[in-house]
Amino acid sequence: MLRISMLKLSVTASCSLLFSFSLIGQAQADSMSALIAQKSAQSTTSYRYPDVSHQAPTVLPAFLSGNYDNVDSEYLPLLSSAETQSSPAAREVVSTARKMALNERTIIQGGCWDYLNAVFNRAGVTRDTVHKGTYGQGPYASSGEIEVGDWLYYINHGYNDVEHSGLFVGWVDERAKQALILSYAGENRREPARYRVYDLSNVYQIMRPSV
Repeated sequence: MLRISMLKLSVTASCSLLFSFSLIGQAQADSMSALIAQKSAQSTTSYRYPDVSHQAPTVLPAFLSGNYDNVDSEYLPLLSSAETQSSPAAREVVSTARKMALNERTIIQGGCWDYLNAVFNRAGVTRDTVHKGTYGQGPYASSGEIEVGDWLYYINHGYNDVEHSGLFVGWVDERAKQALILSYAGENRREPARYRVYDLSNVYQIMRPSV
């Protein structure tokens, strides 16, 4: 009889202990839920997601509607902005160069210098040297010195580091000094000028159009 009484007492104590643990666990869960709710309310009131700006798709002007094999289509918006958002003299040069390269596919006897000389003459602008260095020693121009429509002399790192000149259209990646350039190969290739991306790490002369 004593053993049965002790067993009942042990079961009763265990149930009481489990009930106490259950109460404690429920209290902790309620406390945690309250804390989570509080933190959620704080984050809702203290933080607001930034507005996302949606840019309208680029609409190209009529003068760039066409299929061209001497410019990649991804660079047409850059060419469009160069022609529509530059100074009057630069706009005249970029526009004349675009007509000669894309629309007329003009072939000039000579090389890169002869082609750009023809572009500037046809555009009816003069040229001012705003940066003067040498091929081997510089000083080389910073990206901030270069503007749309500039006639640049630079080291062509993509072709045996030779001297080359081209017409600056705009930056593709200014930090990496990658720019869209109108370039004319010449050398009796009988090919029109083309728009290509060049490394402008070493620009040693800049000639700027003026009216």
